[in-house]
Amino acid sequence: MVNHKRRKRLLKLLAEHNTASVPQLVEWLNASPATVRRDISWLAMRNLLTRTRGGAANLQQKKRGFPLTSETFQNNIQAHADCKRAIARYAAGMCTDGETIIINGGTTTFMMAEFLVDQHLKILTNSFLMAERLLVSSENEIILPGGKVYREQNVILSPFDNDITQHHYAAKMFMSVYGLSLLGLMEADPLLIQAEKRLISQAEELIVLADSSKFAKKAGLILCGLNRVSTVITDTHASDSAVQLMEQSGIRVVTVEPEAMPPQMTTAPFNPAFDFQSPAMFQSETSH
Repeated sequence: MVNHKRRKRLLKLLAEHNTASVPQLVEWLNASPATVRRDISWLAMRNLLTRTRGGAANLQQKKRGFPLTSETFQNNIQAHADCKRAIARYAAGMCTDGETIIINGGTTTFMMAEFLVDQHLKILTNSFLMAERLLVSSENEIILPGGKVYREQNVILSPFDNDITQHHYAAKMFMSVYGLSLLGLMEADPLLIQAEKRLISQAEELIVLADSSKFAKKAGLILCGLNRVSTVITDTHASDSAVQLMEQSGIRVVTVEPEAMPPQMTTAPFNPAFDFQSPAMFQSETSH
């Protein structure tokens, strides 16, 4: 196994098991003890794991002073988490290997990362948390727009109109929203409107991930009309009237049964470490 694939696998194992000894990693990775120790040292130097006596630990086990995620994001991702997880799983199942997709920076869309690990996609996202998760756990190609990181909104936004997003076209865009109504998709934050309108224009099919609570939310900003939406994925708690409203607007509505969150994911399921300067962060040492 080449260096960068083995290191990604090592981090994925730590995300699943939290801690592991060198002998365990040797068995799981089918690598020598010396190779495993070198990988642990290499990843520890880049602040991607924590070295322990005789092994390594997931970085989430270590309290970090500068988390990239905001308290708002942490709270939102835990609200209706069972519904969001089921919605995210279904959405990820709509992706076909080799295609280009866009994913915006919402909590429900973030949960898709877990189910995209074994895919081979080109993913354009304005979510630095989504990018970080997929970089360390998958072989997907990740594209980020340039610009400023807005921690509270979990997005990267360029002040320029001609950023990289205009050069990429996607078959599908998966989007979380603040709310849905007859008027369309609603957001409460003007910054998100600005970021997401750019992405919407680059996708053929717009797929909205919205748990049933989103049908009751109202906001003063309209992102786009319902005529731009092809599919809404929601949960079985959505009212019949809400579903009918979408269907009468020509939207395909998919309802999924909520599923329990695994015990280790009852808090936000991500490692906040992210190195913006290293798109090739897992390449071999000889490439540096």
